[in-house]
Amino acid sequence: MPAQHLDEGAQGSKALAGIGCHYMAIWIRPGETKTFTQMGGEGAPWIGIQPFTETRHVFANIGDGTYFHSGLLAIRSAIAANVNITYKVLFNDAVAMTGGQPVDGSLTVAMLTRQVAAEGARRVVVVTDEPEKYRGANALAESVTVHHRDELDAVQRRLREIPGVTVLVYDQTCAAEKRRRRKRGRYPDPARRVVINERVCEGCGDCGVKSNCLSIVPVETEFGRKRAIDQSSCNKDFSCLKGFCPSFVTVEGGALRKRLPVAAEAWGALPEPVLPALDRPWGILVTGVGGTGVVTIGALIGMAAHLEGKGVSVLDMAGLAQKGGSVFSHIRLAAHPRRYTPFASPRARPTP
Repeated sequence: MPAQHLDEGAQGSKALAGIGCHYMAIWIRPGETKTFTQMGGEGAPWIGIQPFTETRHVFANIGDGTYFHSGLLAIRSAIAANVNITYKVLFNDAVAMTGGQPVDGSLTVAMLTRQVAAEGARRVVVVTDEPEKYRGANALAESVTVHHRDELDAVQRRLREIPGVTVLVYDQTCAAEKRRRRKRGRYPDPARRVVINERVCEGCGDCGVKSNCLSIVPVETEFGRKRAIDQSSCNKDFSCLKGFCPSFVTVEGGALRKRLPVAAEAWGALPEPVLPALDRPWGILVTGVGGTGVVTIGALIGMAAHLEGKGVSVLDMAGLAQKGGSVFSHIRLAAHPRRYTPFASPRARPTP
């Protein structure tokens, strides 16, 4: 999902970041999105801050998984304290940042709206890219209205004028999870792609302003910096088309050209690796960015060591892996499990 739907509230408002990809809004809008707290405490600092500031109202981001396991307690506390805050609950259908796990339990948008309404939220609304799915019987809480995401700013402006706690449920599957499911044939994949004609593009960046999408990347040409769309990360959100630009071209029914495989002979004979003696524990650090196989390398080395009867431990630091962020895999090897010392000094001899 484009970051513009995750960061600040209506223009002129302040927002409190939540745990998850919307924490990155602090980097994108450092003056408008502030602070963060532990998972499940989103918005709670405002209970203590509001009496000592002239700011009347803030928005607080919270994910659906966080809401389900503990975040409702923060909303309940804000209602009990009667502070002016709008919770933006991102219902993205997966814990996508750390690998696409399903949300614990059976949470639905309808269930969420009924729950926060019963807790005492003054107003509850749903914003979605698919409002048509809520037509007819939808089991939403009474008086809940549904809006297209194009109305997000206007909806937020209305909510910030309502005293007390209001809740905006943003229903849209996470972009990273959409791409993952499309590769597995488990999610609709529109037969449509957007490309940018570099000869027409003037490099103004309006497409990036409208969409705030990471798939719009700079391209250096002899005529200056232009823009292109990284097709491997494009989530087919199409919000970039809202920019006023004649350089955009939509391709209907087309597919990306597959690269030809590189013949093994092109690399020549690769030398055999020199294996350490393992007379003492051996550490390996694998680094890279999300999606390049860092965690896979750690898993392969770990399993190979296990099959050979060696001592091994693998610690992965995934972080923002699903968003192209840095990833580390710490691997520790020993000749035998009994000789494995996970935190030994490089000069320390293993215990027999």
